[in-house]
Amino acid sequence: MTTVIETQVQYNNTYMMSTTEDYMTQEEDWDRDLLLDPAWEKQQRKTFTAWCNSHLRKAGTQIENIEEDFRNGLKLMLLLEVISGERLPKPDKGKMRFHKIANVNKALDYISSKGVKLVSIGAEETSAKEGLLLWCQRKTAPYRNVNVQNFHISWKDGLALCALIHRHRPDLIDYSKLRKDDPIGNLNTAFEVAEKYLDIPKMLDAEDIVNTPKPDEKAIMTYVSCFYHAFAGAEQAETAANRICKVLAVNQENERLMEEYEKLASELLEWIRRTIPWLENRVAEQTMRAMQQKLEDFRDYRRIHKPPRVQEKCQLEINFNTLQTKLRLSNRPAFMPSEGKMVSDIANAWKGLEQVEKGYEEWLLTEIRRLERLDHLAEKFKQKCSLHESWTTGKEHLLSQKDYETASLMEIRALMRKHEAFESDLAAHQDRVEQIAAIAQELNELDYHDAASVNTRCQGICDQWDNLGTLTQKRRDALERVEKLWETIDQLYLEFAKRAAPFNNWMDGAMEDLQDMFIVHSIEEIQSLITAHDQYKATLPEADKERIAIMGIQNEITKIAQTYGIKLVGVNPYTVLSPQDITNKWEAVKQLVPHRDQMLQEEVARQQANERLRRSFAAQANIIGPWIQTKMEEIGHVSVDITGSLEEQMNNLKQYEQNIINYKSNIDKLEGDHQLIQEALVFDNKHTNYTMEHIRVGWEQLLTTIARTINEVENQILTRDAKGISQEQLNEFRASFNHFDRKRNGMMDPDDFRACLISMGYDLGEVEFARIMTLVDPNNTGVVTFQAFIDFMTRETAETDTAEQVMASFKILASDKSYITVEELRRELPPEQAEYCICRMTKYSGPDASPGALDYISFSSALYGESDL
Repeated sequence: MTTVIETQVQYNNTYMMSTTEDYMTQEEDWDRDLLLDPAWEKQQRKTFTAWCNSHLRKAGTQIENIEEDFRNGLKLMLLLEVISGERLPKPDKGKMRFHKIANVNKALDYISSKGVKLVSIGAEETSAKEGLLLWCQRKTAPYRNVNVQNFHISWKDGLALCALIHRHRPDLIDYSKLRKDDPIGNLNTAFEVAEKYLDIPKMLDAEDIVNTPKPDEKAIMTYVSCFYHAFAGAEQAETAANRICKVLAVNQENERLMEEYEKLASELLEWIRRTIPWLENRVAEQTMRAMQQKLEDFRDYRRIHKPPRVQEKCQLEINFNTLQTKLRLSNRPAFMPSEGKMVSDIANAWKGLEQVEKGYEEWLLTEIRRLERLDHLAEKFKQKCSLHESWTTGKEHLLSQKDYETASLMEIRALMRKHEAFESDLAAHQDRVEQIAAIAQELNELDYHDAASVNTRCQGICDQWDNLGTLTQKRRDALERVEKLWETIDQLYLEFAKRAAPFNNWMDGAMEDLQDMFIVHSIEEIQSLITAHDQYKATLPEADKERIAIMGIQNEITKIAQTYGIKLVGVNPYTVLSPQDITNKWEAVKQLVPHRDQMLQEEVARQQANERLRRSFAAQANIIGPWIQTKMEEIGHVSVDITGSLEEQMNNLKQYEQNIINYKSNIDKLEGDHQLIQEALVFDNKHTNYTMEHIRVGWEQLLTTIARTINEVENQILTRDAKGISQEQLNEFRASFNHFDRKRNGMMDPDDFRACLISMGYDLGEVEFARIMTLVDPNNTGVVTFQAFIDFMTRETAETDTAEQVMASFKILASDKSYITVEELRRELPPEQAEYCICRMTKYSGPDASPGALDYISFSSALYGESDL
């Protein structure tokens, strides 16, 4: 405003002096011939009169003649009041000459009070002129055939004026249709449009400008200044609209990120919710094949279904951190996800999933071991039952016979001895029956799927065994009753029977032991079986001696019979065993020994293969485990390294990330070996302390750590660039943090944090330090992380936009009103931002409200208040 007074009032004062000498003093560089030209004086009077009337008409008046109408000073004072917006001292109403002089002096005194010089041209006016010229150059720079270098000949063709209008109101002039060779048409177009649409009176004549070699600089500058003031409000509104659009764009992007986070969190939590019941289903299958299929399904889950969810969880944390950083940088409140969707909620849900997952795997392996044990016991039960049932076949019939009623003494004694041998055999089988019962009981305790048939068969054997005992006792009682009546015995038969029976039992036991099934899980266990078998083989020579002795008894019987002419009828009366039976069983035992040797050697080979699997897995795991730990430590060191820029730190982390990704093939190979180990039913490994679960957890933590660390550096770069923090400042922050991170774990305790702040120049009282701790440790964890420290320091050293700035911008668009209308929003803002505001602004309810008024004050506050999400 002062510039206008300086420019125009100086000209008014100069003109009212009415002397050429004064003009010479003010404009020493003007052309002397131009000053003496009557046409120039006419142009000056016309221009200044039009300029004065453009302001006086706001007060409902105008002037016709400068000399006459300003003579009494009244309209001159009124003009100054309109221009300045201030009240001047009350004018004198008299018509005497001293009254008029007093009014003119009041006007001149007011001008002087504003620092405006009334003679010569000073540096202030030159500065105002240069500022107006620069504004014109900047606005017309994009237009063809326009080159504004001054306020005279640069405006002769009219294109510069048309360009100014088109730049601000392209709807008023079609600049593409203007021609440089039609200056009068261009000037008249500009004059007419300015007067009709911009309320700028016509102060110049096109013909005077075109036909004058050097148009009057003052006149042109006066007219152009009207355009400056006409468009100044529009520029201010444009600036305000740009600020609002920037703020709204930030809010829209933040809302999009919030919605994306909510969607991703919901999907991940839903997947976890669906997966946990599947992992909690512990209904065991009845067969080994079915349980192994469950294990294969679980491996597919680990290999195929879970890895993408691990990546989603990591990306969710990264998105959350990035969103919080953007909110903090734009001076917005922190994002609070929906209930149950916090990062900690997702972490807890994930932890619950992994706990259930671990329990499910342990249950699967336990069930497979149980079924393996069941299958072994069931096969062993069948084998022992078959042997026992084969032995008992016909025994009840023999015990029920009453052949002793018609037998001779010799035959009675033979029957008695035969029965005693049977009793001995029966006692020997008692242990086998108890073994069968014990196996059946264990099968029941392990929930064998066919326990009913096992129980039925076992009960049948036990009932039969009881019946055999009863029949044996009855037959013995009968034989003892008649034994007193008969005395004949053949000692040789008796001796054969006595020695053949235990030897036969030994052979039965040997055959059963040599055919006994076994299950082992280590080299040590199979070696123990081999040792026992070797010890067993060592007894064969003594057994063979006993066989030879028994067969010698039979040979002696034959020899005696032949010697004394005794006719041997039938078999040995004291035993059912014949020499051929002994021979056949002995041959069977000899054949079973090498078969047992082969089975044990095959098992040795299997256990050796399992041992190779253990060693292969251990060799890799013992490398991969420390490698993961080393990489975790290296990433920690890179994240706090201050020797290079953040970009260099980012490049180092990217290289680490690529190296980690390239290392994935080693993890996959280890997974393959682990699968082979599980398929071989190997459940222990003394060669390493690392399990596949340890490696998986470490690998997932490594992937998450490198991704989270890269995200933290990205956020630091984003913070640095958004807040204008220099690399030197960031290095200073990082060096201070590293110095007080005494445990080297990326965190400071409150005492170290206080010492760090003091070292950086903070004067801290207890109340102020408590306030700062609520900012850097809002969850009261008792530690300050590096990211929280950087966030605090950048807030302390950078500027941000505020709700008050946004309110001020809306006030400009609303023409200083306390509310804004829908029409104003749609006129001043792009369609997307305008509709965004219209949908969210509440109705204005102030006393000055008009229909459709919207409350931009509460809307601006809400932008920096609690989030709606």
